[in-house]
Amino acid sequence: MKITTYSLQKTEIGKKELPACFTADIRPDIVKRAVLAQRANSRQVYGADPTAGKKQGAKLSRRRRDFKTSYGFGISRAPRKILARRGTRFTWVGAFSAGSVGGKAAHPPKAEKNWQQKINKKEKKKALQSGLSAAMKKDLVQKNGHIIPEHYPFIVEAKFEELAKTKDVAAALEKLGFAEELARAETKKMKTGRAARRGRTYKKAKGPLVVVSGPCKVQKAAQAIAGVDIMPVALLNAEVLAPSIKPGRLVLFTEPALEKIVKQKLFM
Repeated sequence: MKITTYSLQKTEIGKKELPACFTADIRPDIVKRAVLAQRANSRQVYGADPTAGKKQGAKLSRRRRDFKTSYGFGISRAPRKILARRGTRFTWVGAFSAGSVGGKAAHPPKAEKNWQQKINKKEKKKALQSGLSAAMKKDLVQKNGHIIPEHYPFIVEAKFEELAKTKDVAAALEKLGFAEELARAETKKMKTGRAARRGRTYKKAKGPLVVVSGPCKVQKAAQAIAGVDIMPVALLNAEVLAPSIKPGRLVLFTEPALEKIVKQKLFM
């Protein structure tokens, strides 16, 4: 399969043969496994303080004699913290147990829990090949909500990696036919409820992924463009190629990035 190379002014300057990894079978089930495993393995460990809710002056006991002062008052034998005492009369509040104010949580998250998921190396490679192959299918890319140019798929010349200003990167992408896609990626949907309380106030769309040969100026220049991701070809993974777990993201390769795949036999 041959693919057209365009300049920054959207003029055709040649054609390139795609490597075999771009024509692999598309396996959405393996892509889903790889993405979920990658997210699980990058998850930060968290848990409650082991002594949380257990610092009150109360003791949890199941012995009858430890509750002798609560007999005849029609109250449960819950662990209590004594606040005041006069004769046989006590002022107390529940403590320590999960059913009392300020008590421990019933089943709190444990910091020692292991969230890791294992996945075979061949499956990871197959997921990556499926993501690359799906990125070359116009119907799959459009199905994921992307607005693609008429001449998609294509690659862009090496000068794209030398762009050092945000406005130059945005202008180049618009010239290549990504104007509507960039406008779509700028829209934000406000969320409510638990998501908003936990800092996830906005839901943002994913725009095009630009794959470059390595560290370059355009990486920093494109950071301010909403939805656009710049990724060195050696760091490609299943999650950036399928952020919605479904393969078929809008991907733009630079000419040196494609040459590096062929030369180093990446993803083969």
